[in-house]
Amino acid sequence: MSDFRISADAIDQAAELAALEDTASGAVACFCGRVRNHNEGRAVAGLQYECYEELAVSEGARVIAEAKERFGASRVLCVHRTGDLAIGDAAVWVGVAAAHRNEAFAAARYVIDEVKKRVPIWKREHYPEGPAEWINAP
Repeated sequence: MSDFRISADAIDQAAELAALEDTASGAVACFCGRVRNHNEGRAVAGLQYECYEELAVSEGARVIAEAKERFGASRVLCVHRTGDLAIGDAAVWVGVAAAHRNEAFAAARYVIDEVKKRVPIWKREHYPEGPAEWINAP
């Protein structure tokens, strides 16, 4: 399993958490970004994610490597969904195992923030009252 993955299938959070197992780590921090039913005052019926997979995996792997080096984390994983997602579905999951909680929390925050900024994944929101729109797409 790669440390950064794109998946068209539902994220198995229990399996991801199990993959962080490391007896040298005293802390595990996880973040799960889910599809919510609203954005900027508008009702949302669901989302669609698309990506440029080859570049997304490459840039995502760089983000993971930076987090490990910067925060001394022993294991860092991230998986991001593509395709159609319903309200409540997990869209992205980040998990970090580190010696201490501060490093684990900081690395997890770094990964999700950098993935949102740098990895070419685009979100299209579907609205109950009108046409779908791409959000923050180039």
